[in-house]
Amino acid sequence: MHQTITSGRTTSPGLGWFSLATGLVTLITFAIAVTTPPRSGPFCTSDCIGPPYTDAAQFVPRDYVWMYPAIVVAVFFLALLIAIEAYATAGRVVLARTATGLGIIATAILAITYGLQLTVAQPKLARGETDGLSLLTQYNPDGLFIGLENVGYTGMALAFLLVGLAIEPSGRSDRVLRWILVTGGVATVVALVVFSVAFGTDLSYRYEVTAIALTWLTLALVAATLARQHLRPALSRGVVRRSR
Repeated sequence: MHQTITSGRTTSPGLGWFSLATGLVTLITFAIAVTTPPRSGPFCTSDCIGPPYTDAAQFVPRDYVWMYPAIVVAVFFLALLIAIEAYATAGRVVLARTATGLGIIATAILAITYGLQLTVAQPKLARGETDGLSLLTQYNPDGLFIGLENVGYTGMALAFLLVGLAIEPSGRSDRVLRWILVTGGVATVVALVVFSVAFGTDLSYRYEVTAIALTWLTLALVAATLARQHLRPALSRGVVRRSR
């Protein structure tokens, strides 16, 4: 794999293309999730499901489609986080490694959460086997699904924040990358505090929706920044060669 040195940073076209793919998958997943209407809770406006939140067979598999690429997004997030760890300075390696550890935990939680919805909740709802599903189903605004997502996406946000603080910028692109990571991480954590104070035990999925939006937006911007940083030298060489 061809690598070059740009502004003191080794660039890799492979990482650039992977970052580009990560950004695209994240945006596509976000689009699918946004177009999946809420069926219960504070944002539901019509045909809402009430307790025990199991009268949802008619929404299978439509409401579960976004979870397939969401698992991919979580894995791609971890891969980029590991790549960004290499940007950390010697004195901040502990921050970067802590970020990676949080990223591993967050990815595992989200992958398991979505996996259970797809392989347990979805088929049981489709078959009308609803016993014991009330706490697990995604339609319960105070259920395990929302709670686990809250933990997972908060972990992602903290990982963004810590790895951003670990970066010692060697150029404008690094400064932009650090700003995106720190801002995205702080914004998500602040949202958790604000929503928790404002709604207390009636938090529902308000924070979950916000956390997903902020972390996926942060990931997409990070991916775009890395793609530009690592692909630009290679693409510039290609333009020069064609002009000769």
